[in-house]
Amino acid sequence: MRFSHDVIVIGGGSAGLTTAGGCGRLGLRTALIERARMGGECLNSGCVPSKALLAAAARAQSMRDAGRVGIQPVAPVVVWAEVRAHLARVQAAIAPHDGRERFEAWGVEVIAGEASFTGHRTIRIGERALSAPRIVVATGSRPRIPPIDGLAEVPFLTNETLWDLAVLPDHLVILGAGPVGIEMAQAFRRLGSAVTLVGQVPPLAREDRDAASLLLACLAAEGVTLRFDATVTAARAVTNAVMLTLADGSVVRGSHLLVATGRVADLDALDLLQAGVEVGPDGIVVDAGRRTSNPAVMALGDCRAGPRLTHAAGEDGAIAVARIGFGLRSRVQTNVPRVIYTEPELAQLGPTEADARGRHAEVRVIRQELGDNDRALTAHSAGGFGKLILVRGRLVGITLVGEHAGELMLPWVMLMGRRTSLWGLSGAVVPYPTRSEISKALAFAAYEDRLFGRHARWWAGLLAWLRRGLAAHSESTAR
Repeated sequence: MRFSHDVIVIGGGSAGLTTAGGCGRLGLRTALIERARMGGECLNSGCVPSKALLAAAARAQSMRDAGRVGIQPVAPVVVWAEVRAHLARVQAAIAPHDGRERFEAWGVEVIAGEASFTGHRTIRIGERALSAPRIVVATGSRPRIPPIDGLAEVPFLTNETLWDLAVLPDHLVILGAGPVGIEMAQAFRRLGSAVTLVGQVPPLAREDRDAASLLLACLAAEGVTLRFDATVTAARAVTNAVMLTLADGSVVRGSHLLVATGRVADLDALDLLQAGVEVGPDGIVVDAGRRTSNPAVMALGDCRAGPRLTHAAGEDGAIAVARIGFGLRSRVQTNVPRVIYTEPELAQLGPTEADARGRHAEVRVIRQELGDNDRALTAHSAGGFGKLILVRGRLVGITLVGEHAGELMLPWVMLMGRRTSLWGLSGAVVPYPTRSEISKALAFAAYEDRLFGRHARWWAGLLAWLRRGLAAHSESTAR
């Protein structure tokens, strides 16, 4: 069979762009197919606009909290049109990183259109047929809409449509207490909306329980109404409002409804049956190397079963480039960090304390308060804590909750990836005062008992006794 390309990549999000860019720069005949906008969900409707919104909300909150450092607090005046303009400017600044021109300069053929499989190594886009010995599926995910009675008739928002709001909501009801729901609850509350957060499952169920409790308490203190006590049974639209009926008979009413109940793999248009690609309940089934049941097809990012995170998708792309370009089987990172970008931030790597105790009999937990850090004290930062989870002396997980927690994850990612050691981190020389000292202090705490325990004290005492004797002998000899 004569192939039109060496590699075909379907989807222009993080995983697809990493793969197409790497293969193109290696000189492989690469096609990148995107049906909508380059950059995928993250740039256009996910992490980029949401983090820009959180930044605007943080500025507004800092005006209210200025009294903590001796500055007269003022009530912020939020101009929603200008906030939206800020989001657009941020997206426009980042867009060239993912733009068509950049990838074409690397030799990638960028094709706009909807792709579907016609065979194990062949696809069709409109009237055009393409083929390649390696095809990469990186079509991402879409919002999961729960089967709630009446919801389909309600003009609800998702993360894809939230950014088109012409006005700031008077009262935003958020259905879903995962990272997106939590972040948007704080952002809109700080910008002036009344916010009610309704969860159908335990809030932040994947996160450390203590960290989740602290974060939810912060939201409640800022005025977010939390409703995690009943399941939503029905939704309906009324004049200028949306109403949710809960199982206990109570009603939650707001001007706008945001549905943030997770995401599902976006696969409907691909006709994967034609390619012999197996699909499971959480997306395309892959092995550790991201290969599907069809050896010619890899699945990367949100469309496969696994964590739906931009950096995880980018890592998938790097794995694909190593395999396709060099025939290498890259070591797959099993521990992928995740961050909830509220104030305080919640960062997690590896299992939580509860997860570890459920799997292992011998678990040691080291906890330190982040508010004790000198840099945090000078900035009058809110509290928080760090937790190390050790099993038989080996670090398996870390939780950080506090201001800038996500920025503190790099040494722990390197440590868990075996690129450094806990002992090495404990002895690192870091600038003072910085929040980097938090990581050093946590690592040092893992060895503190050993360094200052019974055996260490005995050895130090022995050396002191010998030193006294030598000093006394030296003095007597000198006389």
